[in-house]
Amino acid sequence: MPKGSAELTNARREEIIDACAKLYENMSFKEVTIKEIGNATSFTRTSIYNYYVAKEEIFLALLQREYIKWTEDLTAIITENDTLSKPGFADKLAHSLERRTILLALLSTNLHDIEENSRIERLIEFKREYKNSIEAIRRCLDKFCPEMSDDERTEFIYSFLPFVYGIYPYAEVTSKQREAMDAVGLDFKYMSIYEIALLGIKRLLNA
Repeated sequence: MPKGSAELTNARREEIIDACAKLYENMSFKEVTIKEIGNATSFTRTSIYNYYVAKEEIFLALLQREYIKWTEDLTAIITENDTLSKPGFADKLAHSLERRTILLALLSTNLHDIEENSRIERLIEFKREYKNSIEAIRRCLDKFCPEMSDDERTEFIYSFLPFVYGIYPYAEVTSKQREAMDAVGLDFKYMSIYEIALLGIKRLLNA
């Protein structure tokens, strides 16, 4: 770890994560490299290795930040609403996912590689934020679905989380994929992240 204040260290980490997120908007996970990230920061590419040992750790940090933001959104649902019907809660939860495009994209395509190629201490930090998001979902269920039993809430979470991993590929269909589906006559209904999330959540809640 480089010498310097904790503030400088955190600022440089955030700059690296910001650069990675910006590149990921127009490049694939494979195309984003340490070199590309370094070129988008204010310090040398080799300096990045003082903070992250591989690009996967940078993406892990980006995912961690996304989970923190999602947990904040989930907490806001709780604090800003005294009551919500099941359809109303489904709407709020679906909108919270709609704002987490990067999270959904990485979960659906590259999570295994990201976790496998990150140091255990970084992975533990990430899993802590992942746990916080799960606990926030449970608090939402506690408040807005009080008629559900503990087992039913657990079943919802264990069904909802794998469902979340599959949203992005169905919502973000490439022109090449559209062409292939048209070629075989596949009657595919194109839906947004919000629409897919809302449909699945309402089914899981029996709303």
